[in-house]
Amino acid sequence: MAEFDQSLDATGLNCPLPILKAKKTLATMNAGEVLYVMATDPGSVKDFESFSKQTGHELLEQKEEDGTYHFRLKRA
Repeated sequence: MAEFDQSLDATGLNCPLPILKAKKTLATMNAGEVLYVMATDPGSVKDFESFSKQTGHELLEQKEEDGTYHFRLKRA
């Protein structure tokens, strides 16, 4: 996993909470900073893809390991 500026543990939360928490955290960050998110909701994969397209925040990475989804978003 590459570098990041802030992290968010959204494990155990269901849609739409991982996205809402990520949105709230990103709002406190500076442009170009990277947010690392961990989630366990399988729906979060499509949610983060859509969120990235709608907001302009770049989805740098998404992967799944043992039922946990890992995302890195670059603040627009």
